[in-house]
Amino acid sequence: MEPLTEHRLVSGPVVYGFLRLAYVTRARQEALAASLVEYCRSHELQLSGLFTDRDSVGPASAAFTGLLDVLALPDVYGVVAPAMSHLGPKAIAAERGRQIESAGARLLLVRRPRPAHSTASRCGLVHRPHSGTTRVVDAES
Repeated sequence: MEPLTEHRLVSGPVVYGFLRLAYVTRARQEALAASLVEYCRSHELQLSGLFTDRDSVGPASAAFTGLLDVLALPDVYGVVAPAMSHLGPKAIAAERGRQIESAGARLLLVRRPRPAHSTASRCGLVHRPHSGTTRVVDAES
């Protein structure tokens, strides 16, 4: 009799991590890398490599160029980053996001961007994260 699928080693979709680490401590670097590993584990993704951008100012960097190179490999699902800011300042991050998508990959963020102004916040409601979810509670509670 064949073992159940749950008992076989099955690899998830292949992703690559990307970190922008200018002026951060070693402990912060390790925490950010660990957050990517945990995100991939909990979402059943196979983290196949981690690209680290340490000092790029413009849109081109060796780390990002390397990332784009591996996105051209077959069966690569996407890129995982802690937040959009890890792709660079807003204009550069937006361009890099477009380049990732045009390579046919998905951009997965551990922390999703916050909406600038939501209707709920103008109506007296406050969004508070709790255990990885977002709850809407009345501002008076």
